[in-house]
Amino acid sequence: MRLPDANILLYAYNKDAEHHNESRHWLDQSFAEPDPIALPWLVTQAFIRVGTNPRIFSSPLTVEQATRIVSSWLKRSNVEVIEPSPRYWGIFGGLLLETGTAGLKVTDAALAALAIDHGAVLCSTDRDFRRFPGLKLLDPLDPVRYRVQDAFKAGLDERGAYR
Repeated sequence: MRLPDANILLYAYNKDAEHHNESRHWLDQSFAEPDPIALPWLVTQAFIRVGTNPRIFSSPLTVEQATRIVSSWLKRSNVEVIEPSPRYWGIFGGLLLETGTAGLKVTDAALAALAIDHGAVLCSTDRDFRRFPGLKLLDPLDPVRYRVQDAFKAGLDERGAYR
């Protein structure tokens, strides 16, 4: 299961983005494959929040365009909306404490915990995610590292929380 970060989705739909073509190709290919794509609400909300922001993009999406795009993803047979399981809090809290994550990076920890919770590979160009032990990370735009990087440093206990 692959979980794309909002940055990949935003690059794929922003024609002015440096990585637009590669991101769009990767996303289209991923949607065409039978392997599941995990889309948490956190990511779809970030796509809409950032993609419609005129302070970030010179030609932002309209809310109508952004919601239409998200709706098209959710209609795909290989897309699953994922939510935290009962293990999530232990994983999330463990990541925060173990890495000293706070402030603006808490959302990164939340997304990393959700990926770990579901055994998903987080697909992102954001190298900050490397800080989270146990996270399987794939940078789909880096041809040298186009493989899963397992940053596993610590084991999970029987409840799935970090020791």
